[in-house]
Amino acid sequence: MMDHLANTEINSQRIAAVENCFGASGQPLALPGRVLLGEGILTKECRKKPKPRIFFLFNDILVYGSIVINKRKYNSQHIIPLEDVTLEMLPDTLQMKNRWMIKTSKKSFVVSAASLTERKEWISHLEECIKHLLTKTGRQPCTEHAAPWIPDKATDICMRCTQTKFSTLTRRHHCRKCGFVVCADCSRQRFLMPRLSPKPLRVCNLCYRQLLADKKKEAEADRRQTEPIRSAVQGYEPSSGDDSDKSDDEKAEQWPADTEFYTSEVSWSSFHS
Repeated sequence: MMDHLANTEINSQRIAAVENCFGASGQPLALPGRVLLGEGILTKECRKKPKPRIFFLFNDILVYGSIVINKRKYNSQHIIPLEDVTLEMLPDTLQMKNRWMIKTSKKSFVVSAASLTERKEWISHLEECIKHLLTKTGRQPCTEHAAPWIPDKATDICMRCTQTKFSTLTRRHHCRKCGFVVCADCSRQRFLMPRLSPKPLRVCNLCYRQLLADKKKEAEADRRQTEPIRSAVQGYEPSSGDDSDKSDDEKAEQWPADTEFYTSEVSWSSFHS
């Protein structure tokens, strides 16, 4: 079906309509071979509270954004390559039903559908697209995923020290490594995680120590790998181009007087005749 729709006029019109809904704030979505397979509204569990979001499933990407005017205007466009997506089923809660997690290396979040049937359809189409894309590109499924942020209302106290109570004056923060809700004292450190951002990100004290330990192990492993190379060249000093830094007199004292450097009976002048 995807190959059949790839170059059709109806597919081009549908993609153009999505681009128009996002306006100038959105990125162009039309690419050769890209197919729009479906769309729908899912509830995304955000930091403050669950919010409805519009989702568009293409054969290679998942696009979602905020709803300004339904079917007419969207903003805050996000584009997720399906090669990077892993799905995880989640149990229902009192507040949210028909839930599952969309996990990627840069961001992971929980969504829920309006019905069980709708969830099955979304997951079925997503899994089919991901499988088809990985087979086509020869890539392996992603194994490293960003931790989802735990919603603010999930806890009234810091999830690390379990002492600090949050209030209007005491802000909640999120560790970018584990996603826990933590206080300022428990998340004063920053750590560079290139997979998530080019800038150092806030992490809790526990994750900071773990990240430092992992970094130290990696450095030690690299050192052990390069040690055989260093040992092989130990004692070798590259020539500067001079025979030696010592004077000619010092050189003469190093060699016995009767040493024969040239065993040939040909005289020196013969080399220039």
